[in-house]
Amino acid sequence: QQRDKDYGVLMKNMEELERKVSSVRKGGGTQNNKKLADQMTRIGKEFEGIRAVDFFSSKAGENLKKNIKELESGLKGISGAGAKEQKITLAQKRAEEYQNMTWVTRKRPFVDRMASAWLIKKFIDKKAVFNFMNERDMENLAEGTVAFDVRGGEFTHFGDMCTFETLVKSFGIKDKAVKKIAEIIHELDVKDEKFKADEARGIEGLLSGIRKTAKSDAEALEKGMEVFDMLYASKT
Repeated sequence: QQRDKDYGVLMKNMEELERKVSSVRKGGGTQNNKKLADQMTRIGKEFEGIRAVDFFSSKAGENLKKNIKELESGLKGISGAGAKEQKITLAQKRAEEYQNMTWVTRKRPFVDRMASAWLIKKFIDKKAVFNFMNERDMENLAEGTVAFDVRGGEFTHFGDMCTFETLVKSFGIKDKAVKKIAEIIHELDVKDEKFKADEARGIEGLLSGIRKTAKSDAEALEKGMEVFDMLYASKT
């Protein structure tokens, strides 16, 4: 049991690092790769330390070992040209050109995708329909379909911005409450300590609970959007 607790703590650190690596893979170019590699090395050493006293080779340890290998592979994949900072300018968009669209994103929505879907529905496309796909299936999307928060998507991480921030800037949304929410999403998704968002951990806890209890991706997204409705109301 103690080993499972130790592995659980390490898994939380892993999930945070996974989000940072995912941000770089989706286009966020400001994460320090050496810093990420150092964090990976530290996690690996901590894992080996716990495993040395895990005499019964617990299932939690085996699962974590697999996750560590996958993350190490992901880190190697961003060490080259894909991790360079973007030099292109973010194009300005008009909401009128994005009406009645199907907006697709990755399965198992969480912070950035939930918040982005809320923003899309409230400020960009009030009749938006949301769908979920594997990233590998998004290369040839049907007309009237927009990909967001995925690698190569029309709206995703850009520079040091998460997808929510990219949408805000692309569509020129000036709402002050949205700006405050953007800082919370950035803090939770990018984790570069750019903003001090006191509510961030509480919001993350709520969204984690939704993700664990929702029976489908659609239900998780809908409930997550309700959280942002309430958060927005509290800021206005």
